[in-house]
Amino acid sequence: MPAPQHHRIHRTGWLRAAVLGANDGIVSTASLIAGVAAAQGSHGAILTAGLAGLVAGALSMAAGEYVSVKSQSDIESADLKLEQNALLRNSAVELQELTDIYVNRGVPPGLALQVARALTAHDALDAHARDELGISTNSRARPLQAAVASALSFATGAALPLVLAVLTPQAEWRLPVVGIGSVACLAALGAVAAWAGGAPKGKAVARVVLLGAAAIILTAGVGSLFGVAG
Repeated sequence: MPAPQHHRIHRTGWLRAAVLGANDGIVSTASLIAGVAAAQGSHGAILTAGLAGLVAGALSMAAGEYVSVKSQSDIESADLKLEQNALLRNSAVELQELTDIYVNRGVPPGLALQVARALTAHDALDAHARDELGISTNSRARPLQAAVASALSFATGAALPLVLAVLTPQAEWRLPVVGIGSVACLAALGAVAAWAGGAPKGKAVARVVLLGAAAIILTAGVGSLFGVAG
């Protein structure tokens, strides 16, 4: 007997927020530190900029994620309320609507009607939410959870290049250590995210490494221009 399959779709909500937050934390903070370092900023200025970027970024991620997901949650709640009212006013029409959905998916009409009646008797709103609106327990928007996950993951990601900057007081080593170390952290993040989501690791790692390295290099270039101008 084959082993049961363990699907990963239930991880999409928190995994997306966590990976996005950590990736943004590493890239934005490493880029900020690289830019200030390339502009010949002092060690204290670099650490201050990195810490400010961590705090501001975490709060911004939390606020942005909450507002975005809350909007989605409000739309879902409004649709569920409309569906609940429709079930109270036109139960027969809603039953036929559910039956037609199953028929269109390939279920024979008689069996589709039986299934629709059984699911309606069990939990009519849940059946219509899932099969008509595409809203399931796994995909329901959770604003607070998303906001907290984004803030914590951003702060965790941002702390990595900041720690590298703290441990590298020598000006000549600061930029390469933070840059290379941050890219290595991005590679590890891409691999972990791919493993958690069951995706190919090579493509995930290449994607985050190339984009992250480009952001760090470009910001360092801008900082270098300001440093020369100063």
